[in-house]
Amino acid sequence: MARRAAVKTEAPPLPKKRASRSTTPNPETLSALGADTLIRLVLEETRLNAPFRKRVSAALAGLQGADAVAALVDRRLSALEKARGFIDWQKRRTFAADLAAMLATIMTDLRPLDPGMALERLVRFLAGASQTLERIDDANGAVHGLYEDAAGFAGEIASELGPERAAGFADSLVPRVERDAFGFVTQVLLDLVPRLPAEALAGLDARFAAALTALPAPKAVTPARGFAADDGAWGLRMTRTRLTRMRQALADARGDVDAFVALEREGSERPDAAAIAERLLAAGRAQEALDWVRRPAKRGLVVVTREDLILGTFDRDTPDRRREDVEIAALDALGRGEEAQAKRWARFERGLDPGALRDHLARLPDFEDEEALERAFAYAEAREDPHGSLYFLIRWPDPARAARLVLARRGEWEGRYWELLSPAAEALEADHPLAASLITRVLLDDILARARSAAYGHAARHLARLDALARELEPGQLSPDHDAYREGLRTAHGRKRAFWDQVEG
Repeated sequence: MARRAAVKTEAPPLPKKRASRSTTPNPETLSALGADTLIRLVLEETRLNAPFRKRVSAALAGLQGADAVAALVDRRLSALEKARGFIDWQKRRTFAADLAAMLATIMTDLRPLDPGMALERLVRFLAGASQTLERIDDANGAVHGLYEDAAGFAGEIASELGPERAAGFADSLVPRVERDAFGFVTQVLLDLVPRLPAEALAGLDARFAAALTALPAPKAVTPARGFAADDGAWGLRMTRTRLTRMRQALADARGDVDAFVALEREGSERPDAAAIAERLLAAGRAQEALDWVRRPAKRGLVVVTREDLILGTFDRDTPDRRREDVEIAALDALGRGEEAQAKRWARFERGLDPGALRDHLARLPDFEDEEALERAFAYAEAREDPHGSLYFLIRWPDPARAARLVLARRGEWEGRYWELLSPAAEALEADHPLAASLITRVLLDDILARARSAAYGHAARHLARLDALARELEPGQLSPDHDAYREGLRTAHGRKRAFWDQVEG
């Protein structure tokens, strides 16, 4: 029987894969959609999104010219100026989106066509800030941030004006500064002043001086009643402060230190001695600057940080840092270097300030700086509370010395000072695992001992770090060893389920 010839069959060719196309919107992918699809998508979005609809309308108006775009913006500004209703938190997001769309119209659609018209509308928008912000629940600061953006945009456009137009624009803002409760228009003008031609400064100053003179005399305000109960005394004081601030900026632009000093003395019950001294020093009048910063001054409100309290660097008698900076600079300018150095060293001792120590060392003769540095280290390490000493050594930085301090005073660390100990532990991890482990245990133990549930995430990370550090330690270096320490945590804090969930997660 004849054998059949073998038939060779070939598999059909596989279909070629289509080149994958990106679905990320960008000029290339959108152009591939075609005009009809894009038009449909735009129309759909305009029906759903009111701010987007306004942006599309503005772009279409731009085809007709600047006047058409300006008319759209003017209608929105007029509505904003007439509105009186309160905007609660539920409506805030929509309202903010609407304002953002208007600013985008001004900057994207109107500015390229006519920068001057765009600037006018930005100023008009800023002038209505008080009325708008007083009728909105702006707890998250979103609307306030839009006004800050608008002030920046206005300053950006104003900086591009020629000298004559800039002077005219600045002049037009004077009456608005008087009513500028939130300071947005004032900031635009302050940014513009350094760019104004010299001949415009005197005239502008005269207008602000006249505006100050026209204000009612300030009323005496009793502490018991306060400004709110004193028939607008607070608003009057703020207006006077804004006008004075503008005159001082003009004095700075003219290089007239005496005018600045006179305004500071007239406008404040407690003149800013540091601001005055800084200008006197820059003008080469170092002795006068020194006299000013050394005048007795009643301290006003002082902001004290938790770090100040931990390090013990806060004291009512501690010199104001800014005044002390000017005093040191003035002493150097007068050739009284030893006094300046003594001030730097005193600042270092007071707060273990690395910057002050560096400045002190930089001005010492050759070979004396090493001896002074050792003296500084000895002073820091001898302090009764070791937390500030460790923080200083980490910031200097000298991790080896910091590690020795951790081991030498191992029973004195307190985890509640986590602001200082956490960065220290991180800085020591790489080369000093034993010291890092000691500090990290202190931090972890404190969180669990005080059942600080909000910090359990940090505690879990501390434990993970201890797991990693344990592999870097020699047997017997740390007691109890890591396994025993972990078992001790289970025994003492096994019921803290929220913590162990974080660890296991």
